Amino acid sequence: MPDKHKAVLAFDFGLKQIGVAQGQTLIGSANGLTIIKASDGAPDWSVVSKVIDEWQPDLLLVGLPLNMDDSESELSQRARRFARRLGGRYNIEVIMVDERLTSREAKSMLQEEQRNSGRGGRSRDLTKIDHLAAALILQSWLQAPDLGQQP
Repeated sequence: MPDKHKAVLAFDFGLKQIGVAQGQTLIGSANGLTIIKASDGAPDWSVVSKVIDEWQPDLLLVGLPLNMDDSESELSQRARRFARRLGGRYNIEVIMVDERLTSREAKSMLQEEQRNSGRGGRSRDLTKIDHLAAALILQSWLQAPDLGQQP
């Protein structure tokens, strides 16, 4: 876990929506916050500003969607561009974190929660899990901060 106490926001970048989680390094917590709609990867920056103003983070994390062979894709490059824009716009340090499988893990966690709840009726929309994936990105960084990289 990082040495200094920091408030952190993590972003799970996507072309249609961007998940956001908040956490802090003192006790190593990570909680999903919200999902910001995006249009071809471009968020509503006023919504991003509102979240940043509310949580006052010391550090921003952005998930880096690498291929399983460690290579980068077009989505990786777009996530890096989003990270650079975040840093430039808000003047807050940004770190990229390998996010392989976080969306799949978040979906699996939500499905397990639904199975264990025993409640009938409508199930939660499994496409709306990006804030949980962002929390997993944040949690993985809290456990291994040296694995982060610059955008």
